[in-house]
Amino acid sequence: MTSTARTMVLGMQTTLKNTLRFRCRNREDEFSFASPILWRNDRRIIMVHIFDPFVSAAAVETFLKQFVNITGGHKDMRDELGFWNGRRQFQVPAAVPSAEESDISSAVAPSIGRPALVMCRVVQHQRRMARRQNHCQWALGVRWERWQKLSIIMIRGILCMTSEIQLEVQEELEEGIGVGTLASDFLPPYKYLTPDDYFRLDSVTGDLYMTAHRMDRESLCPRKDPEGCLRKYVAIIGPEENIVQVTVKVQDINDNAPIFYASEIHLSVPEDVAVGVTFALDDSASDADEGINGEVWYKLDTESSFFVVNEKETSPVVVVQKELDRETQSSHQLILLAIDRGSPPQTGTATLVVEVKDVDDNCPTFSPNSPQTVSIPGNSPIGTVVTRVIATDADLGTNAMITYSFDARTSDKFYMDQDSGHITLSGIINTDVPLKYILRVLANGPFCPPVATQVTVSVLPVVSEQPVIKIKFIAEHRNQTLLLQENKPPTVLAVLELTKASGITGTLSIEGDVPFLLKPHKGKYHLLPSSPLDFEQKHEYDISLVYNDAGVSKFGPKTVIPVLVEDVNDNAPQFQQMQFKVEVLENNQPGAPLVQVKATDVDSLQNGKVVYRLSPDAEGLFGIDRMTGQLYAMVALDREHQEYYSIIVVAQDNGSPPLEATATVSIQVLDQNDNAPVFLSPSFIFFIPENIPLLARVGLVAAEDADKGQNGKVEVHVLNGSSSFVMDNIQGTVRCTAELDRERQDRYELWLLARDWGRPSLSSTVKVTVFVEDVNDNYPHIILPNSNLSCLTVSPDMTKGATITRIHAIDADSGINSDISYHIGACDPPNSLFSIDPHSGNITLAQYLLLRDHGIHRLLIVVRDGGRPTPLESTVWVNLLVNKSVEPCHVSDVPTVPPTFLPLKKDYKK
Repeated sequence: MTSTARTMVLGMQTTLKNTLRFRCRNREDEFSFASPILWRNDRRIIMVHIFDPFVSAAAVETFLKQFVNITGGHKDMRDELGFWNGRRQFQVPAAVPSAEESDISSAVAPSIGRPALVMCRVVQHQRRMARRQNHCQWALGVRWERWQKLSIIMIRGILCMTSEIQLEVQEELEEGIGVGTLASDFLPPYKYLTPDDYFRLDSVTGDLYMTAHRMDRESLCPRKDPEGCLRKYVAIIGPEENIVQVTVKVQDINDNAPIFYASEIHLSVPEDVAVGVTFALDDSASDADEGINGEVWYKLDTESSFFVVNEKETSPVVVVQKELDRETQSSHQLILLAIDRGSPPQTGTATLVVEVKDVDDNCPTFSPNSPQTVSIPGNSPIGTVVTRVIATDADLGTNAMITYSFDARTSDKFYMDQDSGHITLSGIINTDVPLKYILRVLANGPFCPPVATQVTVSVLPVVSEQPVIKIKFIAEHRNQTLLLQENKPPTVLAVLELTKASGITGTLSIEGDVPFLLKPHKGKYHLLPSSPLDFEQKHEYDISLVYNDAGVSKFGPKTVIPVLVEDVNDNAPQFQQMQFKVEVLENNQPGAPLVQVKATDVDSLQNGKVVYRLSPDAEGLFGIDRMTGQLYAMVALDREHQEYYSIIVVAQDNGSPPLEATATVSIQVLDQNDNAPVFLSPSFIFFIPENIPLLARVGLVAAEDADKGQNGKVEVHVLNGSSSFVMDNIQGTVRCTAELDRERQDRYELWLLARDWGRPSLSSTVKVTVFVEDVNDNYPHIILPNSNLSCLTVSPDMTKGATITRIHAIDADSGINSDISYHIGACDPPNSLFSIDPHSGNITLAQYLLLRDHGIHRLLIVVRDGGRPTPLESTVWVNLLVNKSVEPCHVSDVPTVPPTFLPLKKDYKK
């Protein structure tokens, strides 16, 4: 037997009595377990009688199989079943039945293993049937001596569970919320058969309530089922303990946001893609909810003129809506939103990075000042570098590969390096006269027509003697290279001296456009900058010194002084924008990114490396990645604690001394419905008079919600459906809607439910006790005597002070309103011989009776309560006959007109 079946059977077992009968609800089937229990060959026979012609043999066979399936797995039990179909002829075994079995025919039915004893008996049916029916009695053979009990409830569940009630319950309901009732279909009492943490069944009312364990549909039913999330329970109902199956369908609410498995999604798109082409992303978001709450659609949160997401698709599909150009923008960073269709919708985000792949859509170009004019001495050796041409291609990789060549008419005295663009001397050009060569250079790119530029090479004539330039460095230098810090004021860098050959006159000058100049000084030249140098504009120069022969021509080898400009930390970081505004939902996940700030520094190396930090007042709440500038929340934010934050982000470079810049990030925490309404008191007690007017105020009941907007709007309702009271949400008060009677009910207990307008809404309850205070609205009710015509004979021999009779009355009011006093309002004849105790109502003889006192005496008794300000009273006539005779006393009428000595305006009651 499985552990589940064993628990169910052992937990519901009951001793078999002589005859156990039960009816199935809505059916006429009857089953009984007959006694005595029969034994044959050490095998226990349990007789199952079926008194219904409409129960087929197949149905009973199914029952027996199910019963065996439940109990047959136990190691101490073996079941073999044989079935009698009423038609097959079984051979009667040779063994003679015992006396207990004399009315039963027996047979051995074929089965697996040891055969079981199967018995069938013809039982005459005595129901409303026009003809007699034959019925079979089934026997289950069980070889298990230790089992002395069976679960009748279990057998009922197998045979008779035809009643079912279906409920639909929304997930995440709070404790105490009613979700359904069994009382509308079934009689009490009610009892759960299935242990459960989520529902509580009231055994008296049959109402089902939620417990403190909230139901989460996604945890209960992790796999989506077309029939929905169903939970089945079994209850025992009614005096006959019938079985009812309660099927609860857990309805989904939109309590899960779509989730991307990757926080960053990458998409590569060629830059020549046509407008309108779509790209389906493999990274879809998942939503644990079901139905419309789990349906997800997508859109971009970032405005982009190049891309859009098809919002009608169930998976993210990116559509190109504008032509791309990688050379203008190589990547696009977008925020992809996944939004479900619940109400209100939940949103998940991921960063969509679109990388624009390069295609060969650009050809090589020379700069506008690419035509060059260079000079070389006429005695330059072969291999001398004449100049270098440079063309550019905006593409990348192999698409930007450039090769250089001369056109066919270029002189063979020059050689072009096809990869670097260096032009070198390949032939001897020794001459004593000026020469000029025009070189036409071609730059070739893949699938592009060649682009041309021109290089003019002037060959200077060779002279027998050349001037020599001597350089004496003053500024810092290394390996004949000047090392200059930027932003320094112009100062002498070096002293140049021109050693002239005999018979040659000329001057020294700087070739090209460089920020340096030569100042003649006492036959020498001072080299100095023409203006302060700026590393960020250019950090490397070549100063070409040439000799001018009387300002007419330049000859001799050039002397080049390289200059390296050293960077200083003269630029502070700059933010792309000075103000950032961020909105974040409260109860965020710690570490969730908020915004990425970025600052740049045009300085180089460490001077241009930027790190980020936050102002001290943001420590503990927010953090920032030092390298990337990604701002994130370190804790879950609570809007009710603080709604707005202003954070100072500091960007600092690594220069010495470091420079920094600041930007402000304004963060608004958006509200979530995370606070249930709260009553200002744990309970309320009010006292009202029973004659309170309709719709009069009973008492103020206030509830508050710390949330904002719709989430903080609260409505209060009477939860337990009382028709005597209603909640006035405008005035915040409980009002009475029915006439009250303290004598019928002196106290009301209400449960008020405060519910906010959030989605999903939150609620709380409070108990309100209303005590009904008494008002004097009931007259005393005279019980004894019960009529104005009662008469009592008084013996004249009674002694003074003797008790004659007693007046008894009650008042339904309470307190002083029910305090009753008794008085003699009038008497006939006057000068009454009798007195009455105001408290007990005992009428006594006030004096001895004389002969003249014989006859009828009538007392008008007034019964008055103690109400304030005006008491209520009732009256009764007491008739006393003073006479020695013991004959019954009779009075036929009462005074219709009171004597003049009686008080007027009295209420006389018969």
